[in-house]
Amino acid sequence: MNPASARWHYTETGSGRPLILLHGIGMSCAAWNAVTPYLQLTRRVIAFDIAGFGQTPPLPRGTPPTISNLVDGLCRSLRAIGIEMPVDMVGNSLGGCMALEAARRGMTRTVVAISPIGLWKNGPAPHVSHVFRSLRWLATRSPGLLKAPMWNGLTRELALAVPLSVGSRRMPVSDALQAIDDLARSTAFEETFESTQAGFSGRGIDVPVTVAFGDRDWILTSGSRQREALPAHAHWVIKHGWGHVPMWADPIGVSALILTGADVRPRQSPAFPVTLRSY
Repeated sequence: MNPASARWHYTETGSGRPLILLHGIGMSCAAWNAVTPYLQLTRRVIAFDIAGFGQTPPLPRGTPPTISNLVDGLCRSLRAIGIEMPVDMVGNSLGGCMALEAARRGMTRTVVAISPIGLWKNGPAPHVSHVFRSLRWLATRSPGLLKAPMWNGLTRELALAVPLSVGSRRMPVSDALQAIDDLARSTAFEETFESTQAGFSGRGIDVPVTVAFGDRDWILTSGSRQREALPAHAHWVIKHGWGHVPMWADPIGVSALILTGADVRPRQSPAFPVTLRSY
């Protein structure tokens, strides 16, 4: 495979020790717009478009976008741009589970997982499919109808409280409109949703892990937050007022969580090598 074709699209800002950011399903690296100004003051921030989202093409034909295969692609991309591993990694939702899988493989120095998927036993709650598929249908078939509420803070809050977070009235109109466009242009949305239903087990992770859920996350309810899926040393945080995607609702709080979690000193170097399968 041509190394250039393996490189995912990304944005980069700041300087210092690298900090990798991974967004949720249907979004793009723009999901981190609100927190990047705080993170870049002390870190080299690299925010990726995951395969099949934003400006990154889907995985090669015949390679389903499972968490494992997506992390293979991430590993290739990190190597392609010269990032040495292990590296500090942050993810939200889909990106949170990817960061945990990367930690399981020894790719990370620390992990901060905000509302990570996969910490369930029997798949996500039934309503999640209905919420996401309805939003996807509107974004692709009737984007004007979905965009209309974004121009007003109150209606933006009402429209985005469940899929994103309470407090989304603080989201700039430009970011809200881009989020809808990102959802409409997601070339791997349905396949990724179907391919990431399996539960995740990361009990062997041996690096510092911070897991944060909002008490107003109505996407990942209590049944999707199984602590036994992760090692006992994982630091669990419940944040008051956060929803599923809290970056716009509380950028200072999210930034503080990330910088604190990413600065924890690893207990020891990973005892296993970075693994990568061929496509």
